Amino acid sequence: MSGFKPISLELGEALHDGLAIPAHPLALNADRELDERRQRALTRYYMASGAGGIAVAVHSTQFEIRDKGIDLLEPVLRMAAEEVERAGLDRPFMKIAGICGPTEQAVAEAGLAASLGYDAGLLSMGGLSGWTEEQLLKRTRRVAEIIPVFGFYLQPSVGGRTLSFEFWRAFAEIEGVIAIKMAPFNRYQSLDVVRAVMESERRDEIALYTGNDDNIVVDLLTKYRFKVNGQTVEKRIVGGLLGHWAVWTHQAVELLHEIKRVREEEQIPAEWLTRAVEVTDSNAAFFDPAHEFHGCIPGIHEVLRRQGLLEGRWCLNPKEELSSGQLEEIERVYDSYPHLNDDDFVKANLQLWLE
Repeated sequence: MSGFKPISLELGEALHDGLAIPAHPLALNADRELDERRQRALTRYYMASGAGGIAVAVHSTQFEIRDKGIDLLEPVLRMAAEEVERAGLDRPFMKIAGICGPTEQAVAEAGLAASLGYDAGLLSMGGLSGWTEEQLLKRTRRVAEIIPVFGFYLQPSVGGRTLSFEFWRAFAEIEGVIAIKMAPFNRYQSLDVVRAVMESERRDEIALYTGNDDNIVVDLLTKYRFKVNGQTVEKRIVGGLLGHWAVWTHQAVELLHEIKRVREEEQIPAEWLTRAVEVTDSNAAFFDPAHEFHGCIPGIHEVLRRQGLLEGRWCLNPKEELSSGQLEEIERVYDSYPHLNDDDFVKANLQLWLE
């Protein structure tokens, strides 16, 4: 395990307490080239918003950054790490690098992330539909020798695959797995992960995070309780690693703080069910499930463009644009839920972040 560096005790405690971790977008100019000024401004925005970390080189950063001729994987990882280092935060802040591809690619990306000071790798199973679950587990073990692993259950509609309870049970036993992000957008499959981790002897070493953008608030409010070997065991999904939290981040951080407070109460106010629907409705506008999520990245970009953080909503793939009616949906949720956006916070600080 040469080169492997476990996360610090302080960061581990913060991870298990629950962090708001936005998935970092990619800032491009009108020529679809990296806009370094705005790329760095986004990282500054997330730190200033109170986020507990960032996930870089993930789906929201666009997988095409790895393509030959584009070659942006190292620059975007490096820039984010430099901004975090420069900020000198006096609180834990987790740097997570997206890792994907077959084993040798994943191992190389893990090595790059570790060399740049990243704390963990979000390991995607996307694009490996022909692999057996045992092959996926062997790949995870290889990556976990290089960098702590943040597991990732990705929804099939955007390149993931259905994985068995037995897979997640074995996954939880891998030394070096420190957390799992559940994003199958499916209650049954999310339960598979929760129960698998709770049946593992490593259950107290693995933090559970929601990536279920359709169910964020309910995931975070729920206490899960199962019988394991005759004993009652309880565990929570403590925080979120979300593309949805790449926008309106300051308010998302406040939302998580409120949830942490109320979820310990004996009775959770029914108003939280309404809040859950408001967040899901907003996500539907941004993520475009009406068109099988084709507009999810442009939807995030459109919100950041409106706020001035991005110059436009350009993607590396020119075919990626808002879907028909999506712009109207974004305008609708802006009008319906003004308490969820952080436009005033961004307006007050934007020029500082862009300097």
